Amino acid sequence: MWIIAGLGNPGTKYARTRHNIGFMVAEELAARYGIALRDRKGYRTGRGLIEGQDAVLIEPLLYMNASGPVIREMFRKYPAGPETLIVLHDDLDMDTGKIRIRKTGSSGGHRGIESIIANIGSKDFIRVKIGIGRGHDIPSEEYVLRKFTRQEIHRIKEALIVAADAVSMIVSDGVEKAMNKFN
Repeated sequence: MWIIAGLGNPGTKYARTRHNIGFMVAEELAARYGIALRDRKGYRTGRGLIEGQDAVLIEPLLYMNASGPVIREMFRKYPAGPETLIVLHDDLDMDTGKIRIRKTGSSGGHRGIESIIANIGSKDFIRVKIGIGRGHDIPSEEYVLRKFTRQEIHRIKEALIVAADAVSMIVSDGVEKAMNKFN
């Protein structure tokens, strides 16, 4: 069983903002594999097959910084451990649209990842990071809540497809093979 968590913030105010790119990739995967996402208390989820493997897509709806309790609940609900968790999230330190896969590591200052590490007691889970760039002369906490510019939209649409391809390859062929192809 794979647990694939797209990180973001709930509500229409934050829809399509830089910080919500994890939700966007989860929705790309849901559309690609015909997985219906349904609202639950504190999260949106759907279960189905990705590349023939049992998978749960999840979007925590408790704001980015409180993503961890939802992931901990998923581990209680489904037979899974950190090695079967894939987290999709934004990265300020990467160019807009760039994809990078990591098997483990620190939070790098990402509060959603910090929350997950604190709640599951492990940093050994897979991350698919999607670059959102860094705003010049804009505080990071404001920049991540802005929508992509018209010039960035094409790169972001491509990045959503590539990130979903990366998740598909992780599930079907393993993280090492996906890292060799996408990093």
